[in-house]
Amino acid sequence: MTTTPSLRAFIGRRPISSFFTLAITLSWLAWLPYVLSDNGLGILHFSFPKVLGTSQILGMLPGAYLGPLVAAFVVTALGEGRPGLRRWASRLLRWRVNWRWYAVALLAMPVIVTVATVPFAGTFQAPAVSLIIAWAVGLVLQVITTGLAEEPGWRDFALPHLQPKYGALRGTMILGPIWGIWHLPLFLTEWGHWPNTSVVAVLEFIGTAIAISFVMTWVFNRSGESLPIALLLHAGINNYMSIAWSELFPGVDPRLGEHVLFIGFVVAAVAVVIGTKGRLGYRGRTPEPALARA
Repeated sequence: MTTTPSLRAFIGRRPISSFFTLAITLSWLAWLPYVLSDNGLGILHFSFPKVLGTSQILGMLPGAYLGPLVAAFVVTALGEGRPGLRRWASRLLRWRVNWRWYAVALLAMPVIVTVATVPFAGTFQAPAVSLIIAWAVGLVLQVITTGLAEEPGWRDFALPHLQPKYGALRGTMILGPIWGIWHLPLFLTEWGHWPNTSVVAVLEFIGTAIAISFVMTWVFNRSGESLPIALLLHAGINNYMSIAWSELFPGVDPRLGEHVLFIGFVVAAVAVVIGTKGRLGYRGRTPEPALARA
């Protein structure tokens, strides 16, 4: 990769803003055909073929890979060189952590959302063996698609750069909204239930992304910055909602899922922030004096 010294110097001085700008730009450009197709606004009259019953595999996933993952690699390579790339890649291989964090990554999200759903649902149906098998297969698929496409950028690159500068709390408050906003073009496609989406639904999604970010920051920090744990937690959220939730609560309005996801993780985020006194498991330098005294 041939670059000018001035570009390397700029990225080295502003790695965070360079990453966010590049991640959003690459993804949004890659998603443009999906948005304009008949799977979206219908301006261009062609459709993305369905794979595994959905157009998202070919319409959404390439842009997801091209954004956070590629942006993290490029910014790290230009700004930090090979030592930075080794540090970045090492977190992806950090799978030897206490088994409790695997339990948290796999079970926390289903428990949070199930408990949040019970007050609004009349019945709860015990999972069948076939559902458990589908959940396990879906989890593997989500890890190698959504998880690997996003988390090497959001948690493996952005969070370790944000926390030393802003602290865990402020760093997460920066990352969470940007993570949610990154998804915006997808609301104009089948992914976002277009044309039946709404401004309220978009704002609720961004709020949910912020709330989930607090939980993920805490888990990421407490697991020793293990990216496999972050991958499992992120994949588990998508997998549970797409495969298990409606089967466990038959007859419930599918739109309720978005509400209980928001409610459940807001409660969990508040509990994590209060329980950790705003540190979110971060043990490095925290620049905010108020947090340092907490």
